[in-house]
Amino acid sequence: MYVLYEEDGAFKTGHIMTETDTTLQVESESGKRSKVKRANCIFTFAHPTPDVLMPQAEGLANEIDLAFLWECAPADEFDIETMGAEYFGHPPDTLEKTTLLLRLHSAPIYFHRRGRGRYRAAPPEILSAALAAQEKKLRAAAQTEEWAQAIAAGQLPEEVAQAAMSLITKPDKNSQIWKALEAACIQRQTSPERLLLDSGAWPHALALHKGRFLANHFPRGIGFTPCEIPDIARELPLAEVEAYSVDDISTTEIDDALSVTRLPDGNLCVGIHIAAPGLSVTKDSALDKLARARMSTVYMPGDKIPMQPDEVVAAFSLDEGRPVPVLSLYVTANPDTGEILSHESRLERLTVRANLRHNALDALITEESLADPSIELPHNDWIRPLWQLALALCKQREIVRGKPENNNRVEYSFYVDGDPDEPSSTVRIVPRLRNAPLDRLVAEYMILANSTWGGLLATHGLPGIYRSQQTGRVRMSTHALPHEAIGVPQYAWCTSPLRRYVDLVNQWQLIAAIENGVSAPLVAPFKPRDADLFAIIGGFESQYIAWQDFQNSMERYWCLRWLQQQQITECEATVLKDDLVRLSHAPMVVRLAGLPALDRGQRITLQISSFDELALEMDCRFIASIENEPPEELLIAT
Repeated sequence: MYVLYEEDGAFKTGHIMTETDTTLQVESESGKRSKVKRANCIFTFAHPTPDVLMPQAEGLANEIDLAFLWECAPADEFDIETMGAEYFGHPPDTLEKTTLLLRLHSAPIYFHRRGRGRYRAAPPEILSAALAAQEKKLRAAAQTEEWAQAIAAGQLPEEVAQAAMSLITKPDKNSQIWKALEAACIQRQTSPERLLLDSGAWPHALALHKGRFLANHFPRGIGFTPCEIPDIARELPLAEVEAYSVDDISTTEIDDALSVTRLPDGNLCVGIHIAAPGLSVTKDSALDKLARARMSTVYMPGDKIPMQPDEVVAAFSLDEGRPVPVLSLYVTANPDTGEILSHESRLERLTVRANLRHNALDALITEESLADPSIELPHNDWIRPLWQLALALCKQREIVRGKPENNNRVEYSFYVDGDPDEPSSTVRIVPRLRNAPLDRLVAEYMILANSTWGGLLATHGLPGIYRSQQTGRVRMSTHALPHEAIGVPQYAWCTSPLRRYVDLVNQWQLIAAIENGVSAPLVAPFKPRDADLFAIIGGFESQYIAWQDFQNSMERYWCLRWLQQQQITECEATVLKDDLVRLSHAPMVVRLAGLPALDRGQRITLQISSFDELALEMDCRFIASIENEPPEELLIAT
């Protein structure tokens, strides 16, 4: 005797070896024996044998018209025998019962299972809805397959093209388009980004990199709505000093300028003048909300996304030849020792004499020329005393640090001649030593201002946003703590309020301290232990990191473009660690597969075979080590 039973949602057959009231010992065709509960048995039969029954039943079941079978079904619940008699017109035999059972079980849309071997025909309205849903699902599957084949063939359906950016930024993995893209990626063995790029979703990798960044961080666009700058509700005196700013040629948000006056006793009075947008961009104002949403200007080669609207930059940037509101720190110091004798902070207006640029002066103002008093330098009476005091200030910080600063690292400036959104634009990568005199000079006085003003906030009991370093860890907090790497007792970003939101926040606190003195804690925008300050710190740190990551990616992209434009296929590099090397021709670090074990600092020659502008990588191989040769001069595109 044989039995047909249900197990794990499937029908099986076997030879009955033994049985009890509740169970059967069954042997399958393969010889495997198992215990089957009697409740799971559908029916027993004597013939045909299971190896004949099931293949025949499966073939016949597929021939049964489900629509006709549904029409034949009783209105109420039924079993196999009842349905078999209705459908076949006679009591069904074993093959017919099995055939019918398989067909009923395979069509849950038409027949609802009500128990072991029992079913009920779906009501007409439910069947109609289910069939419509099934048809819709089939059409969707067909559409998905059509899209997948088109994408895999390098074509881009309009629906996919319109959703391309969302597919790589915030994909809906249950959508038809994503499933089509996923299937095409599996077929082509590649990533969604590369497949969409190859299919023409973007004209080039640069558009993809920028578009993805903007979609993630600026979904509403990078523009500002027109705005009006509130009037400054104070009379500000005009500073009677000769001040200059020093910036890169591409800088348009000029935050700082310097002035210097020789005093009769030989000391210097140095003015550090910082743009004062905090006089108009006040806490919780509409302009404040715009700046807080961005936290910082986003920089990239040839382009930027400003933190402040153009109207704010135009009103407060220290452009030459016009009076502009500034927050000034006047420091009286001994130029020989660097001793700070006194300092005073003022709100005033300043007319910058000239906006000096590195590209015009760096070649003229060198350490050698500054050391020779017989050489007449541009703005000689301004640069020489500032340089003298800057050196003394640097020595004082080095005493605190316990070691001199290592500022010999080469930095690079990127210039894109043409549309920064077009890869065909010519890119220039210009190296500049970090310790170039003008760089060191400006940096030294910015450190002095950030340290002094950080101390001023602490003295008045006002919270600010500080950067500190203790035991090697750099962190931001609201407390004045030492910065060991810089060598100052406290350090608060205050000198770039047009470009960093933290500096703007600190400027509000400084304005309150300067104007209100001991009563400043009562009127300052932020009170001690203000929870909003901690929120600003958290938001700034995460967003600033995202901006820096994007800047690094864009610089890496333009490095690859520069190497291609210069047709460089072989270049020098320096081993950093393991398989990491730094190129000598561009500010780029790459992994070099197959690099032999070499000491850190070992110079090598490598060959470049290809560039991947999407992954921001290049394929290169090790050629040879360079022994006992002076480093090749840096290549500068002109």
